[in-house]
Amino acid sequence: MEKDKVWMITGAGRGMGVDIAKAALAAGFKVIATGRNTDKVAKALGKAENLAVVKLDVTQPADAASAVKTAIDRFGRIDVLVNNAASFYAGYFEELTPEQIGQQLQTSLFGPMNVTRAVLPVMRKQQSGQIITISSTAGLIGFEFCTAYAASKFGLEGWMQSLQAEVEPFGIQTVIVNPGFFRTELLTEESTNYASPSIDDYNERRAKQLEFWKGANGQQPGDPAKLAQALITISNQKKPPHRFIAGADAIGFAEQVAATLQQQTNAFRELSSSMAY
Repeated sequence: MEKDKVWMITGAGRGMGVDIAKAALAAGFKVIATGRNTDKVAKALGKAENLAVVKLDVTQPADAASAVKTAIDRFGRIDVLVNNAASFYAGYFEELTPEQIGQQLQTSLFGPMNVTRAVLPVMRKQQSGQIITISSTAGLIGFEFCTAYAASKFGLEGWMQSLQAEVEPFGIQTVIVNPGFFRTELLTEESTNYASPSIDDYNERRAKQLEFWKGANGQQPGDPAKLAQALITISNQKKPPHRFIAGADAIGFAEQVAATLQQQTNAFRELSSSMAY
C-alpha cells in the first residue's frame, strides 16, 4: 500500500521541489509534479512511468482545480500534497510597494491555500491524506529586510495550525516544515525580487543586506536532497509531527524563539496574571 501512494508537489521545476519529486519517485511513489512551466518540470525530472507533469500556477485557483482533476484522472487519488512553490520579495518594508507585498502573499500564502482547497475534497472522500507545507525559519522569527516574506510565512503557519484541527477528523494530517538555509534556487535572480531603493536613511544598511543575501546564494549549508529524503521519512510515520524543524541552523532559531517567549512570559507574569475581573 505504501508504494501506491500518490504525491502531488508544487514548484517541482526547480529548487527543492525537484529534489522532493525525485525522492518520492525513488521511493516508488506515484508523483504529480507541477509547475508554471511544464517543459522545465519535465526537463528537470526526466521521464518515468509513475510521473505525471501538470501545469499549475498556484496563484490561479482554476489552475489548482484543473491540476487536481488531471491527477485524479491519471492516478485516482492524492495521498500527499507538498506545498512547496515559493518566491522571495526582499527589502525594507517602507521601500517595498503594496504590489510587491501582495505578490509575495499571493505566491507564498494564498497559493498554498488555493491548491489545498482543491485537494481537500479528494482527501475527505478518501478519509486520508497528508498536507506538507514548506514554511521557513522566517515563519518562526522575523528578520530585517524580510518583512513581506516573514508576513507570508507567519500567515502560513497560523493557517496550517488552524487547518489541522479542522481536517484531522477526516483522517487528514498536516505537517509544517521549517527549513533553515538550504542550497535551493530561492535566492537566484529568478526567484528573488528586491525592493527599489527609495529612502536614503536605509542606504548603508541596505547595502549590507544586499551583500549578505546575494552572497548567500549557492553557499547555504543545507542539502535539499537530504531534506527531501527526510520528508519521505516523516511522511511514512504512522503519526507524523505537526511541525518539522529542518536543519541545525533552524533548530538554533527555534530554540531561540522558545527561550525568548519563555523569558518574556516570565518577565511580566504577575502583571499578565492580574487582569481578571
